[in-house]
Amino acid sequence: MKNLLVFFAICFLFSSLIYAENFRNTDEQLNEKTFGQFISWVFDGKKSPERVTIKTSNEWQQLSINQSNYAVWIGHATYLINNGDINILTDPIFSERASPIGFAGPKRMIPPVMNLEDLPKIDAVVVSHNHYDHFDIWSLKKLHKLNPETIFMVPTGDRKRLIKAGLTHVFEMGWWDTKQISKTTFYFTPVQHWSKRGFFDRNKSLWGGWFMKTEYLSLYHAGDTGYSSDFQKTYERLGAPDYSFIPIGAYDPRWFMKDSHVNPEEAVQIALDLKTPHSFGMHWGTFILTDEPVAEPPIRLQQAVKEQNLASDFFRSPKPGEILQLTK
Repeated sequence: MKNLLVFFAICFLFSSLIYAENFRNTDEQLNEKTFGQFISWVFDGKKSPERVTIKTSNEWQQLSINQSNYAVWIGHATYLINNGDINILTDPIFSERASPIGFAGPKRMIPPVMNLEDLPKIDAVVVSHNHYDHFDIWSLKKLHKLNPETIFMVPTGDRKRLIKAGLTHVFEMGWWDTKQISKTTFYFTPVQHWSKRGFFDRNKSLWGGWFMKTEYLSLYHAGDTGYSSDFQKTYERLGAPDYSFIPIGAYDPRWFMKDSHVNPEEAVQIALDLKTPHSFGMHWGTFILTDEPVAEPPIRLQQAVKEQNLASDFFRSPKPGEILQLTK
């Protein structure tokens, strides 16, 4: 894995020479690492984590066309959600690699538990930010082809990419902007992260989480984030979500990743800040992106929940393909 990062190190060096920025985190945290720090991580002498078997479930095959109020973790940050009103897909990535090129970059350890053709009709797609493991153009184009009426919601600065790719019904949103689809209100909320896809566009588009609210059910998807006060502020403005989807992986080494990626203990604190009674993990077990052992995040999550004397169903990491019931 780290050998493949040599290519990206060259890209990192070139882009750092032409650094430009528009957006910042709410606390002015830039999440900027120098080229020297990046090289120190890539060539730190540590072996890449071993690929391991990730247990999946075929329970999703029991879904009926009229079933409602459920979620299925497809992998990484991709969740299929029915909130009792519409079908929602988060940060869809169905490609083999999370990379700008097809022959290098992080490769999936497990295939998506559902193929794009297995999905029900998707009414809304939400994208948290434009990194390749969350903003997969191939998947987004395929979703549009399968249902041209699907509505795509992306951060400010990313709409032009999808319009260029031939998508329609694409809406940009800034922090605290809202959009109503059927009976569901979508809020784009601040988190601590950054954006970049090419040499010239660092922080030229926004990043965030998605709060999805109906009269009967509230859901929150945190996207990709470091720990910050944003989650307390989200609770203060929007209340407690009934269910949250929070990243728990891609956190080591801490000196390099802390500003951008929470570890499991910080993920639990996010859930506490949101005052959400039930949370589900994501952002682990699909791609090897960082240094922690692949299977470590859910183990540490379980330990963190236990150490804080929280109920076992307060925050857990489901199997990909498992049906999660979303009822109050």
